[in-house]
Amino acid sequence: MPRSGYAASATTRRRRPRPVVRTVTSVAVVSAVVVGGSYAAGLGPFARGATDPEPAALAQARAFLADWAAGRLPNAAGRTTRPATAQEVLRNFTAGLDIRRPTLTAAAAPTQAEDDTVDVPFTATMPIAGLGTWTYRSKLPLRQQPDGSWKVDWSLSVVHPRLSGTKKFHLEREDTGANPDVTDRKGASLSAAKFPSLGPVLHQLDAGTGGARGAIQLVDRATGKVERTEATFAKRPGQPAHRPVRTTLDATWQAAAEKALAAGAHGKNASLVALRVDNGEILAMANSPSSGFNRAVSGTYAPGSTWKIVTSSALLLKGAVAPSDVVDCPKYLTVGKEFHNVETSEHRNATFLKDFTESCNTAFISLRGKLGDRELGDVAGKYFGVGQKWHVGIASYDGSVPVPRDETEQAASMIGQGRIQANPLIMASVTATAVSGTFHQPSITHGNRDTTTTTPLPRKVVAPLRTMLRTTVTDGTARVLSGLPGDIGAKTGTAEVSDDEPNNGWLAAHRGNVAVACVVEQGVTGGGSAGPVIRDLLSAVPTDPS
Repeated sequence: MPRSGYAASATTRRRRPRPVVRTVTSVAVVSAVVVGGSYAAGLGPFARGATDPEPAALAQARAFLADWAAGRLPNAAGRTTRPATAQEVLRNFTAGLDIRRPTLTAAAAPTQAEDDTVDVPFTATMPIAGLGTWTYRSKLPLRQQPDGSWKVDWSLSVVHPRLSGTKKFHLEREDTGANPDVTDRKGASLSAAKFPSLGPVLHQLDAGTGGARGAIQLVDRATGKVERTEATFAKRPGQPAHRPVRTTLDATWQAAAEKALAAGAHGKNASLVALRVDNGEILAMANSPSSGFNRAVSGTYAPGSTWKIVTSSALLLKGAVAPSDVVDCPKYLTVGKEFHNVETSEHRNATFLKDFTESCNTAFISLRGKLGDRELGDVAGKYFGVGQKWHVGIASYDGSVPVPRDETEQAASMIGQGRIQANPLIMASVTATAVSGTFHQPSITHGNRDTTTTTPLPRKVVAPLRTMLRTTVTDGTARVLSGLPGDIGAKTGTAEVSDDEPNNGWLAAHRGNVAVACVVEQGVTGGGSAGPVIRDLLSAVPTDPS
């Protein structure tokens, strides 16, 4: 993921472009879409040479734009002919240009192109955090697939007509000499110099408070030469000076989080979030590298086995299993494809409690028939708020739990794989909800609008979850935290990325009134990579925030 404000790089996800002066990359994967226009009544099925294009193509175009604007990037990418590439480009474009709450409006009159695609023009209105709005027009080419469905025929020009393999966009912010006046929960000043991970966050918090100038430029990918300026933003006459912003952050926790991540990530991409269990207030967020993409709240990752907190909740809610029930844990289980446990471990005649504490994939997958296709996503949304729109105070990605497309994907979703997407903010919140029974919308500022609707977890679910999390620390895969004082509970996670990349390592934990989650890209295992980071954080701050 890029460290600079360059958007939609044609390189791989972890290749970093050359540094650029004053480039900012706060992420914006956010809400609200207006997909305008409607096709005329009476349009018939598409036939080659017909005047009217296929209504199904227009419907797919609208759905793509709606998913993109709402931040459901895996869903949007899944509507294209190249899902993996599309997701990466959409994320980098939105993040690199600090776009917040995009509005994407489809034209009412699609046209049939000469190459047998249906073109759907659209208008993009892209608010750039703290600067202004960039508006442009592009078009979606829809191509019919062999199965009769329609998909966006993916190319870089789908995002913007000038985006290509040789040209990309760059956000340049001009320093006006005025730094954002942002404080922690106790009034202590927060600065990017002291807390590097907060650099992109401070600009988002300060958005709209005045003084900002900047431009979006089209640049040559190879040389970095500016080809043209697409949009300029200047301070408006009479615009007020910066207003102070008080956050929920705690300077002590933030400093400890940055130090723990800098020491424990070992140069890998990583992030963590710590928040209060009782109200969702964010105490710290940190990223490695500390500048650039804010993985902590806007990353999109498979959560791996940390998601078993949600899966276990769904099973316990339904009475489908109890911690003492025997659920065998073999080395392998085939459901369309072969699934296995980390290091192909096995635990014969294990209880469900043992399956949880040892993070047995095959045991959880064997219980897939206990849940309906939509049940895992319904539980995630109804009790944990995942997939609902969160108003955190900065741009955030709030999770996605799509309905499985087949039995193999349903099996994968039981262990936090497949198309399930989360980030450390989401998994810290999931942990807080699991141990308290109540979801609280995470927040970094006060007075945010809360449009979520959730139901408390019953005691019959919370009590065993707390026991399972605690036992994972004392006798399971999170033993890395066992030497710390306090009634700590945790869940490790190992998330597959691809066949040729090391797994991402996860750990989510709680102690007292604090929940924390960390992901280390290519960390291999959660206990071995994210575990030491959280151990160092909790060691450095032994008491709860006041």
